[in-house]
Amino acid sequence: MTKVRVLVVEDSTTVRRHIVDALSIDPELEVVGEAADGATAIELCKRMRPDVITLDIVMPGVDGLSAVEQIMGDCPTPILIVSSSTERGELFRTYEALAAGAVEVLEKPDGTEPEGRWEAELRATLKLVAKIRVITHPRVRLERAASRARPAAAPPLAPGLRAVVMGASTGGPAAVLQILRGLPADFPLPILLVIHIGKLFASSLAEWLDDLSPLPVACALDGEPMPPPGRGRVVMATPGCHLVVRDGRLRLDDGPERNYCRPSVDVLFESAASAFGPKAIGCLLTGMGRDGARGLLALKLSGASTIAQDEASSVVFGMPREAIALDAAGRVLPVDKIAAALLELARGDLAFSEVLAASAANGRTPRGGQA
Repeated sequence: MTKVRVLVVEDSTTVRRHIVDALSIDPELEVVGEAADGATAIELCKRMRPDVITLDIVMPGVDGLSAVEQIMGDCPTPILIVSSSTERGELFRTYEALAAGAVEVLEKPDGTEPEGRWEAELRATLKLVAKIRVITHPRVRLERAASRARPAAAPPLAPGLRAVVMGASTGGPAAVLQILRGLPADFPLPILLVIHIGKLFASSLAEWLDDLSPLPVACALDGEPMPPPGRGRVVMATPGCHLVVRDGRLRLDDGPERNYCRPSVDVLFESAASAFGPKAIGCLLTGMGRDGARGLLALKLSGASTIAQDEASSVVFGMPREAIALDAAGRVLPVDKIAAALLELARGDLAFSEVLAASAANGRTPRGGQA
């Protein structure tokens, strides 16, 4: 049996020993190296070529973010961020590490978990992360968003459109950021967003996206009116609550998990299909599992335009693959083409059928779509 070779990077001796002990009891995992700082982690990664890395963000000298940037630029390796940072700047560095190529983030144990639960989650997550194919990631500085001043007159809006609904999981923060940064500040539709991420990290994710996106981003407030079309903004589901549209308002619902998730992309998409039908645009991005696939199908059957991220640009081609298998995706696109497609649809520059026809005419009929 080939073991998964793990490099453990953590400056706290106590935490590092806990992680190593938790991994050592699994016959499918082998700890091949330990490091207490980013510089040592980079050197060991180049020399030992592990299958996967656990990495803290806050470390002396070369911190976790800098280590991620160099590792993904020089010797791409799947990285699981293991962190307990609660300070805003440290949380932002965690998101930037995800944008720089780290695959997933796991909160460190706080001592309140049932015995063995966190350790089991760590082992299972590492095995999944180790299977993800990562690529060389350019070291790009994330500049803060420019002024959000909007023109006096909003750009043309396709008649009747009400909202974009978007869902993502593993790899989602980077994909969502890339799409938002591809949209202008005068994008004319509100975007309702679900991203699967641990509760510790979700609370500041909206702030991080808001800091880098030309569109304002904030967590949803229960009962707030559904944002009207004309001036775009991004409203994100809060940790532990489904986001739904009901009677013209946004509601936070603590109902049962769907696909082991709360918030669930399926719940948001099905709500949008009911509330908006053909007046919605659905977009399902990179992620593990199947959440969002049936919801995207509900949107398509209601007459909405639907987009799924393609395999080549997905960190994990799980959720989009499930949607494509259900024929729920009207169009399958690389992440760097999704913003342009959303803009075309929102502004009515091209009818969706014309977009598909143009793709087919150029020999690029999307998988899972209808030409």
